[in-house]
Amino acid sequence: MDDFQAGEEVTAGLLCLLVAQQAIETTIGGNAYQHSKVNQWTTSVVEQTLNQLTKLGKPFKYIVTCVIMQKNGAGLHTASSCFWDNSSDGNCTVRWENKTMYCIVSAFGLAI
Repeated sequence: MDDFQAGEEVTAGLLCLLVAQQAIETTIGGNAYQHSKVNQWTTSVVEQTLNQLTKLGKPFKYIVTCVIMQKNGAGLHTASSCFWDNSSDGNCTVRWENKTMYCIVSAFGLAI
């Protein structure tokens, strides 16, 4: 991301990962999968991640997605594609799990 100095791009990616992981831990923590709470959890994880990223004050538009899936042996395949500038835009993905569910958060930062 060209708003960052050399070496800061790695720090920005790590920061994004930490922000998303903290949002997941804060929201879901040690809870067991509950279908009735999935909508609330996904909304909370996305909003917390987005709020923390915007607090950084960097000139980016952010897109954050969250998928929560019960561990029951079913498969999940996802894909995304973007047409962007590799020198200024970026993304990170966090895969989190406990005994009963998976949570996958993707965040995209697009330079303004």
